Amino acid sequence: MTEAKRRTHARVLMYSHDSMGLGHLRRCRAIAHSLVEGDSGLSVLILSGSPIIGSFDFRARVDFVRIPGVIKLRNGDYTSLSLHLDIEETVNLRSAIIKHTAEIFDPDIFIVDKEPLGLRGEVKDTLEMLKDRGTPLVLGLRDVMDEPELLMPEWERKKVLPALRDLYDEIWVYGTKEVCDPFAGMKIPPDVQLKTRYTGYLRRHAPTSHMTQPPNAPFLDEPFLLVTAGGGGDGESLMDWVLHAYETDRELPYPALLVLGPFMPHEVQTEFMERAEKLDRVRVITFDSRIEGLMARCAGIVAMGGYNTFCEILSFDKRALIVPRTEPRLEQYIRAIRAKELGLVNVLVDDGDRDPRAMSAALRRLPGQKLPSQAGQPQLLDGLDRVRHLTKRWIAEDRGGDRPMAEATPLRRPA
Repeated sequence: MTEAKRRTHARVLMYSHDSMGLGHLRRCRAIAHSLVEGDSGLSVLILSGSPIIGSFDFRARVDFVRIPGVIKLRNGDYTSLSLHLDIEETVNLRSAIIKHTAEIFDPDIFIVDKEPLGLRGEVKDTLEMLKDRGTPLVLGLRDVMDEPELLMPEWERKKVLPALRDLYDEIWVYGTKEVCDPFAGMKIPPDVQLKTRYTGYLRRHAPTSHMTQPPNAPFLDEPFLLVTAGGGGDGESLMDWVLHAYETDRELPYPALLVLGPFMPHEVQTEFMERAEKLDRVRVITFDSRIEGLMARCAGIVAMGGYNTFCEILSFDKRALIVPRTEPRLEQYIRAIRAKELGLVNVLVDDGDRDPRAMSAALRRLPGQKLPSQAGQPQLLDGLDRVRHLTKRWIAEDRGGDRPMAEATPLRRPA
């Protein structure tokens, strides 16, 4: 057997389970772009189940492998998004693609987003294989997961704590302990706490090039509100409430641009667009893969308060009204209430009635809010710098100079 080739360029493999939503993918993409910007000799490959990952642009030396998609049902189960396969077959296929990709790509570090063992344990075999190779394994967590009394039983059922203890070398929390701690109220073993690093929130930047205006929104030359529901799969209530406010109060301070999200049901999108057409100061678009450009330009943001949107509110220093989702997880609510306590945002909780007067009053208060930068919370946005530093350290320790490439098992083709 010939001596294994040596390589001088580092490789980062990232995994994002992504069923229906944009949060995990956008977080991984932001980290990947930051890593390649900070190191011209580094490449990043993202494993993702997002059905719209191809709608985003990626920097040089960042690429992705799209694994078969799944969708989460209302009862909490998963099913295949597009294939005539049951969920077990789909997960087995995803798991095989993930493992073989890792085997061939041979990363210098593997970063897993949120789900320690992946969707239904699909990453466990890959983690064990890379562990045997000596590859550093990192779990990245957002600042809030869920309320402790629900999260701990879920982690016990999924056997998460043994994975954190035995498989992962480090755990990165993409936030600050002073704002939100995902382990708050949970009995986390000391050895797991010792390997946890709080990076700070992930700063976002507006794209260098962006369309001058969404179609049919000439008012964007003046201050406007950006109303966003992220992926939109659970954003119907927010959009309905904001529209009701504009329908009943024609003198609200700012016109509004509603970004519904690509996963909002088509019939609901159509209904909202028809309602908006009757309003002079409201326009609707479905999706913008470079929404950061709109966030940088707007006067304020109305959103549900997912992790990425919160990072963008801080990054672009925007006054914000958060209307958090409270089911099936309290993640957004916990983050929103804590951010309000710190003076970073204002919050309006959906009580089910959605009185348009309550929304109207909150929108009228928005121009008088303090900016997040005026809340006296320093160094919240150091996350990408910290992640680059941690990644570089692990790669340097792992490689110890030029690292021999592992020999991958060749594909077996039918005779």
